[in-house]
Amino acid sequence: MSAITTKFVTDHELTNEMSLEEFSQYAPEILELLPADGEKRRQARDRLQKGYNFSKEQAFALIPSQRTGRTKSQAIIEATKIPGITTLSNKIQKEKSLLCEDKGIHYPDHFSLESVKERLDSYDVSNTPDKQALADVMIMLCIRPAEIKDLRISNGGVTGYVKNRDQQDIPRVFRSLEKNEERAKQLLTWIQEAISSGQLGDPGTSRTGILSRFLKKAEFLPETGKPLLPSSLCNLGAVFVVVASRVRNLSKANTIASQALRHSPKNNTAPSQRYTIVNYRLRGMPYDQANPFMFFDEN
Repeated sequence: MSAITTKFVTDHELTNEMSLEEFSQYAPEILELLPADGEKRRQARDRLQKGYNFSKEQAFALIPSQRTGRTKSQAIIEATKIPGITTLSNKIQKEKSLLCEDKGIHYPDHFSLESVKERLDSYDVSNTPDKQALADVMIMLCIRPAEIKDLRISNGGVTGYVKNRDQQDIPRVFRSLEKNEERAKQLLTWIQEAISSGQLGDPGTSRTGILSRFLKKAEFLPETGKPLLPSSLCNLGAVFVVVASRVRNLSKANTIASQALRHSPKNNTAPSQRYTIVNYRLRGMPYDQANPFMFFDEN
């Protein structure tokens, strides 16, 4: 359990400075990697607290307690048959949904779709890439920090993604903010070669904080004052790819987002909420006019 937990924290650049809400967003993903065993999960939480100085609350937010048992499940089923409880439950779910809208990712004009696309179009791969180019390419391909060195693009397919790492590396459909596959491959290789040669730091290396420090620069802070997280770049990329595709069909938008995120084809119709809550706005638009971009929103 220690190895799985350590790798997850490293890959996602989790720190004890993050809020409980941010930790809870990663819970579904790490629970897929851990055995459904209460003792194993306890060991994983211990690793978080002792190895990374996470608080008890942070550890439980990331790895919730396992709750199983027929008696408890049966009590929940019976409770849903009572009209008053059902009404209250629906009200709470609606309030939580509205709360999610307030917690969407805000981004500065510097990381708007228009700004990122302009920089991607202007990069000269004969020059040495900087941290800005690294961030833009990660948005372009919805790359997680741990994927940057291993991702490969070839013949309309992408391999090297971190999800389901222990399974067969079956190519996933190529989806990118840069629609030209050769140009996208060129930019990705440009970044990878710079990392391999030591000209650019590896964002997937434990505790380097290369992207975190870069994104905290004053000129990159949204109006909220809260900097983007390295993991936010992947989220922005998923939304930007859908917006750039100009689709209006919700099912098609879901499929495009899932392909960009390299989710399993079996889950194309339902990308996770935490990947798609972005307060989308055009460059120059006031923050209070941003619209929550959510694939689970009926509009």
